[in-house]
Amino acid sequence: MKIDNSPARGTRDLLPDAVAARDHVVGLIQDVYRRFGYRRIETPALERIERLTGGQGGENEKLIFQILRRGLGSELPAGTDPSELVDLGLRFDLTVPLARYYSQYRSELPQPFRSFQFGPVWRAERPQKGRYRQFHQCDIDLIGEQSVLAEVELIEATTQALAAVGLSGTTVRLSDRRLLAALASACGVPDDAQPGFFITLDKLDKIGWDGVMEELRDQRGVATEVVERVRSAIDSLIEAPAGKVVDVLADVVPTTPEHVSRDLATTISCLEQLPAQTVRWTFDPTMVRGMGYYTGQIFEISHPAAAGSIAGGGRYDELIGRFLGTDVPACGFSIGFERIVELIAAPARDDHVAVLYDADVVPVEHALGVARRLRGDGRTASVIRRSGKLPAQLDRLGSTHVTSFIHVQTEHDVHELPPERELRGDTE
Repeated sequence: MKIDNSPARGTRDLLPDAVAARDHVVGLIQDVYRRFGYRRIETPALERIERLTGGQGGENEKLIFQILRRGLGSELPAGTDPSELVDLGLRFDLTVPLARYYSQYRSELPQPFRSFQFGPVWRAERPQKGRYRQFHQCDIDLIGEQSVLAEVELIEATTQALAAVGLSGTTVRLSDRRLLAALASACGVPDDAQPGFFITLDKLDKIGWDGVMEELRDQRGVATEVVERVRSAIDSLIEAPAGKVVDVLADVVPTTPEHVSRDLATTISCLEQLPAQTVRWTFDPTMVRGMGYYTGQIFEISHPAAAGSIAGGGRYDELIGRFLGTDVPACGFSIGFERIVELIAAPARDDHVAVLYDADVVPVEHALGVARRLRGDGRTASVIRRSGKLPAQLDRLGSTHVTSFIHVQTEHDVHELPPERELRGDTE
């Protein structure tokens, strides 16, 4: 039987040039985050299933790749509950593993703790353009800071990171889950219906108000007049000038807690002090963020060339408490790495010399010596045996990462290097 050599559906292989481009982007992002004091950590791909299914991951908990326990027999008793066979799952984001990580090593970590993570995550989604079952996330998190210093710093650092990789024209969208809860209650959405209400509202950019109203009425049991009040309140907030958001909020949702309005005012004041060419922002009360663990301000970054957001995050003050037993203030921002890689131009090729040698007259150890001399000067060099016609071989090298070549044809060339030539598909 012939084996299919293609990667699993919803995943992909990456060729060397693609990996080099991704490494370049990660390096630029990490350099920015390092200047803000964030240090890289790593967490495992596997987590205990009960840690991934605590009701805080929103719709993503339905997309977990679950892993069966080892030692299962070839036959199972009739009526066996599949959930009893699972003890591990592949992480669907980097935030839940970070909460577990912090709860385990808190005594060994600086306070507050600034972390940077980059790694793969998995979701059992329907594969489509721009959406994969395995993809990479790039996160920074600030744990232990209860003020909006965390929110503003994360926004500033992430927008600078995106600018460093060449993405301009981005816009930060800002909202607050506490404000949305106050708005929903003021408009008559029952408390027990609010989780489902927010899940539906989060689809507004995809299905529009007509679709939201239909789903809330038919599937969530929310009365039409309640949805109309919500829509009217949200429209009023959207139309508010940037500097008047808090004032309009006091009129539209007077039940908003004072500390929520105060936090929002501080964040807006800080954002307005940043250079406009660096950070453009808008207040967007239609934004919900799908994760159930968000407890305060939330934010996303959009780009004109991207259909959805390219980064998102927010405050999750109660998530760590699930593992630690004591709530710890926490805030994070995640860059949609796959999306930004598709938006930016490929980096220029690095200097890379091919040492071509004629094996019939030049011993391999001499060719290796030539490459060693080049590397000693800080160059990148690869030893490649001459084969076939030289023009054809240069054409093949021209389609790779090699930028120039040295042709070693005699042992004398080892001591006095022949001239280096740029690789443009030309011949000697």
